[in-house]
Amino acid sequence: PAKRLQERPAELPAELRGRGVAVGVAVLLRASTGRILLTRRAGTLSTFPNVWVPPGGHVEPDESLLDAGLRELEEETGLHLAPGTFSWRMLGLWESIFPPVLTRGLPRRHHIVTYLLVLCAEPHEQLEARMRPSESEVSAYAWLEPPLLEAIAATEDGAESPGKVPSTLPATVCIMELQDGSSSSTQLPATTFLNMAPAEGEDVERVSTGTKFALRLWLESIGEQG
Repeated sequence: PAKRLQERPAELPAELRGRGVAVGVAVLLRASTGRILLTRRAGTLSTFPNVWVPPGGHVEPDESLLDAGLRELEEETGLHLAPGTFSWRMLGLWESIFPPVLTRGLPRRHHIVTYLLVLCAEPHEQLEARMRPSESEVSAYAWLEPPLLEAIAATEDGAESPGKVPSTLPATVCIMELQDGSSSSTQLPATTFLNMAPAEGEDVERVSTGTKFALRLWLESIGEQG
């Protein structure tokens, strides 16, 4: 949207032009078991509803990226990571605009998102036992295994075809859905996580484009270390 609006700047109302660019942070939390936590944004949220993302949000004034990431992680999932139980590093920056295509309207939100990789010393089972997700922000969560994460990262939004789904992937993935203050496990087709962002029309349940970018950076770093 930003690129195309440069050709037609008058189309953007003054109140949107003056809003500026906000700073956000997202935490790619990897448990010692190798799984990574993704959450599905609540359907009532004004931006990217029902899209799978890592926990994250706005960076407050004078707040460090790590502090902001850990705060958002706790606010959204209830997880508090004590000092000494994790290590972290920055993966990269992503420019996020909502709506992501002009066919859904003019841009209303513009962020630069910093993706952080947080390596936790605890297994995902222990972390999940402590989770108390906020239903106002999260409608479901899942601890995804590396083979599915690799398939997600290989899915290019904007490509003409979704590509071949690896035969080694399970047909379904266990997720935890939240409703009325309680959580319950259910099975979601694995192909849901491989959905591409539609070029036009209504959005679909999928993994965000920025998350795919961050997963690719994570996988590239593993390859370099190997």
